[in-house]
Amino acid sequence: MQETFFTSKEASKITGCTLRQLQYWREKGVVVPVISDTGTGRSIYYSKTNLVELAAMVYWLSVGLSFDIACETLKTLKDEEPELFSSGTGRRFMLLPEAQERSLELKEYDRTKAIASLDKGKPVFPVWLDEIYQQLQQKLKA
Repeated sequence: MQETFFTSKEASKITGCTLRQLQYWREKGVVVPVISDTGTGRSIYYSKTNLVELAAMVYWLSVGLSFDIACETLKTLKDEEPELFSSGTGRRFMLLPEAQERSLELKEYDRTKAIASLDKGKPVFPVWLDEIYQQLQQKLKA
């Protein structure tokens, strides 16, 4: 089966990120697209896996995560759960505030721990790439 690739404009439209965000994230090495040099210019193409990465970044930034935390979360998940980006299957995670630090810790989703954190007035950020993957699948079918 041949993989489909998307231009920067298509990736932007599908994921909701701006062309400037694509460029910045590419320069920072956050989301590195498949790049094909053709002719005198340079054409940039994103894979479906890249689209999931982009959509995850857009979501995390939209719920108020800092750029650094969003990048670290993406890197950790790409290292530990790569199938989440390619198939949309795997474990669900959440970001919880660490006990005494002003940072967030990536943990496997546990409803009891999430509710306990909320009961203490602390935020819980879902990291459910399966949901993001399914939303992208719907957009690509449309």
